[in-house]
Amino acid sequence: MTPGERKLRARLGAHASWAKTADPSSRTAKARAAAMARFEGEVDPDGVLTPEERLRRAEHARKAYFSRLALLAAQKRRLEREMKKTAPIAA
Repeated sequence: MTPGERKLRARLGAHASWAKTADPSSRTAKARAAAMARFEGEVDPDGVLTPEERLRRAEHARKAYFSRLALLAAQKRRLEREMKKTAPIAA
């Protein structure tokens, strides 16, 4: 099986699974809670902040994380476009 076929097979399975899911929010609740706990641990490793302040900072840490991912993806797309422009045309 080629990598492309594996990707399509995985996508098919994911869509089939989500089609059978009655409550998507509850299905992902544990993962969202674990992710937020990770960010809370990063911003308050010693547990000295109030819960409200820890949550506020964790939300900003989460936004910064995803903003960083978006920046990296945009940079990669730009580099790929530039590479296509400078690549020699195959005969």
